[in-house]
Amino acid sequence: MKSSKFILPIIVISQFCCTSLWFAGNGVMPNLIENFNLNDASIGYLTSAVQFGFISGTFIFALFTIADRFSPSKVFFISAILGAAFNLMCVLDNQTLVSLMSLRFLTGFFLAGIYPVGMKIATDYYDKGLGKSLGYLVGALVLGTALPHLLKDLFTNSSWKHVLIATSLLSIFGGLLLLIFIKDGPFSTKSKGFNVLSCFNVFKNIEFRKASFGYFGHMWELYTFWTFVPVLFLMYQKLHHNIVFNIPLLSFAIIGFGSISCILSGYISEKLGVKKTAFHFLLLSCLCCLLSPLIFYQPNKTLFIIFLIFWGLVVIADSPLFSTLVAKNAPSENKGTALTIVNCIGFAITIISIQLLTTLQVSSTSSFIFIILAIGPIFGLLALKKKSVS
Repeated sequence: MKSSKFILPIIVISQFCCTSLWFAGNGVMPNLIENFNLNDASIGYLTSAVQFGFISGTFIFALFTIADRFSPSKVFFISAILGAAFNLMCVLDNQTLVSLMSLRFLTGFFLAGIYPVGMKIATDYYDKGLGKSLGYLVGALVLGTALPHLLKDLFTNSSWKHVLIATSLLSIFGGLLLLIFIKDGPFSTKSKGFNVLSCFNVFKNIEFRKASFGYFGHMWELYTFWTFVPVLFLMYQKLHHNIVFNIPLLSFAIIGFGSISCILSGYISEKLGVKKTAFHFLLLSCLCCLLSPLIFYQPNKTLFIIFLIFWGLVVIADSPLFSTLVAKNAPSENKGTALTIVNCIGFAITIISIQLLTTLQVSSTSSFIFIILAIGPIFGLLALKKKSVS
C-alpha cells in the first residue's frame, strides 16, 4: 500500500466491521432470552462470556507474543474469520445458556486478534499523531459495538437472526479488506521470539504502569455502562409509565455517538496533552456515575436522553488516550504484547463490574446501584494525579 493517506481509513473500516461482533448478542438479547427460555440474568452471563473470551484470547496472544512475532494483518484476518464463524453459530436452533455462552466466549477469544492487533497495526504506521490515529480507531470500535442495536431496529420486521448474519458478514469483509491492503508498517519491530516473561516485564516501567492503572479504572465503568444502556431505559420507563422509548435505536445512538468523542479527544490531546485530556474526560464520566441516580426521578424524558448521550460521549473519550499512553511507554519490540496484556487485564475488570451490577440489578430496583460505576474512574483519577504519564 503505497499511499499512506489510505492506511488509517482502511484500518478504521476493518476495525468497525469486525468489532460489530462484540455486542451482536446484546443487540438481540431479548430474542435470545425468549427463544431459548433463558432468565433475565442471562444478559450479564452472555456479556461476561464475551469479555472472558477476550481476556483468555488476549492472555494467550500476549503470552506467545503473537502480534509481535507474526504479520499483524494475517493475525487480524484469521481472527476475523473465526470470530465471524462462532458468532454465526448462535443462530442455530436448540441453544442453551451453556452453548450460547460457549459461542460468545469463542467470539470474544478471537476479538483479541482484532481490537488490540488493530491498534498494534496503527502504531506500526503512525509515530507522530498517535493519539489522533487511535482516536479514529477506538471510534471505529465504538461504532462497531453500537451497530447491532441499529441493525436490530432496522430488522424489526424480520428475523433477529439477520443481526447475527449481518455482523458475521461484516467481520469477514473487514478481515479481507485489511489482509489485502495493509502490510507491515514502517515502525514495526519484530519480537526476538517467544518469551514467557515479556507480557509481565512491560510493567517494570513505572510510567507504563501508571498509564495502565488509569486505563483499568476507565474499563471498570465503560463496558458495564454499555451493557446496561437498554436497562437504564427500561428502568426509566417503569418509573414513568406514560413514557415509551425506541430502546434499540437510542442504545445505538448513546453508544455510537461515543465514536465522535474518541476522534475529538485525539485532536484535543494535541493541544492540552494526552494525560491532561484523559484526566478531564475520566472526571466527567465519574461525575455522571455519581449523578445517575438523580436523573431517573426527573420526569423530562428529553433531559434523561441528553444525560445518557453526554455520559456515552465522555465514558469512551479517554480510551484512545490511555492506549496512546500505554503504547508510548511500552518497549518497541513488545508494543503489541504490551497493548494486548493491558487489554487483557482491563477486560478482566469489566467482568467483575458487569457481574456485580447484574447481581444488584436482579435483586434491587434502586437506581443508586449505578453509583458503583464511579469506583473505577476514582481509582483511575488517583493513578493519573500522582505523576505525569504523558
